[in-house]
Amino acid sequence: MPGPRCADSSPTRDLLLAILEAIDLPHPATTGGAQVHDRLLAGRVVLVKTVISNILDEDHGPTWAASRLREMLVDLPVTGYVTTEQADAAIAQGKTWTEAVALPQPEGQPCGEPNDAGELG
Repeated sequence: MPGPRCADSSPTRDLLLAILEAIDLPHPATTGGAQVHDRLLAGRVVLVKTVISNILDEDHGPTWAASRLREMLVDLPVTGYVTTEQADAAIAQGKTWTEAVALPQPEGQPCGEPNDAGELG
């Protein structure tokens, strides 16, 4: 039997949604993407831990914690890898696997040069 449901506007539910937003990253399509994914996830877990520690140590409530977590997540966006969903969509459009999993080349960066993630363009 499932437990009681949180009300849609519950501060606790909002905090749990913020935590889920932080750690529920899309699956990467490649091994290289998995490394980026794992670094992002690790960084985001640290943010979640920080917010939970603040709740317990400094008596902040769930409303503050959810808001603060979302503010911190802005600085750690989910970028730098191609997701399986993105790759599948590109293949459905007729792209090859190599084309489907290639990261977009930043403007002004020559091909073959490492990007910010250290991957060759």
